[in-house]
Amino acid sequence: MSPSFKLKCHLVLIFLMALRGETRYLQLREAADRDPLLLWGARLKRDLAGEPEYRRALRCLDMLSLPGQFTFTADRPRLHCAAFLIAEPEELITVHYDLVSIDCRGGDFLKVFDGWILKGEKFPSSQDHPLPTTERYIDFCDSGLSRRSIRSSQNVAMIFFRVHEPGNGFTFTIKTDPNLFPCNVISQTPNGRFTLVVPHLHRNCSFSIIYPAVIKISDLTLGHLSGLQLKNPSAGCGGIGDFVELLGGTGLDPSKMMPLADLCYSFHGPAQMKIGCDNTVVRLVSSGKHINRVTFEYRQLEPYELENPSGNSIQELCLSGL
Repeated sequence: MSPSFKLKCHLVLIFLMALRGETRYLQLREAADRDPLLLWGARLKRDLAGEPEYRRALRCLDMLSLPGQFTFTADRPRLHCAAFLIAEPEELITVHYDLVSIDCRGGDFLKVFDGWILKGEKFPSSQDHPLPTTERYIDFCDSGLSRRSIRSSQNVAMIFFRVHEPGNGFTFTIKTDPNLFPCNVISQTPNGRFTLVVPHLHRNCSFSIIYPAVIKISDLTLGHLSGLQLKNPSAGCGGIGDFVELLGGTGLDPSKMMPLADLCYSFHGPAQMKIGCDNTVVRLVSSGKHINRVTFEYRQLEPYELENPSGNSIQELCLSGL
């Protein structure tokens, strides 16, 4: 089995762990026995007491969902390593290098990616991220410690690294800061409620739920005249500057997902859709001329709902049905 194939398999396993909700408290299993109440209680007490941040060793393939300090030390040549970082939806992530001991000339590298990337698919997609893909990679071997701190544009980021020499490695600290207008988000949980707000900005914002899910939109405010409610639904929203679309797919990149529904007009009241895809996305497209807002609830589909779709579900489109 080739190393590249093994890497893909490991990354898929990490992503499947995230799909099952098993990595939200990965780093505190030893201390909190996977009890989130103990986790947050311990964090609150630590903050109030001024105690040091959480610390632990970093694995070659890892998922981090808490602020803290993490150290990787190679026990043997480690050629294909990655750490997925995820914060709360309303937070940005800052990675700060405390200590780096790698051999860049010998083929080592240490890179931060602004977002997640898996099997060639990115979140946020290139269409929705403010930076071109090449600028989303920050390579320590190019910038050195002149750029010790790197902040993400959303609640997820990644670290790619390769360390050949046993004993070499690095230490970094993860901190989070509030994001007043969260745009692109990957949900940590299979259930919740969220509001996307785009205030007079020409940008597209995606909220990704890496589960088959039921989406219930309770409120949608778009900068359109009420007359646009008469628009032929079959024509879609392609000619409208402000709209919401629901997407579904098996990968990570919203631009490669199937459009299952779009909404071009404001309304108050529930509109529900069941999407049986591995990944479900609510995407708000804004022209920048208005303040757009969409509020929705979501929950993971139960196994029986996937096995027994409703009468108006479409099996070919990831089990979607209004």
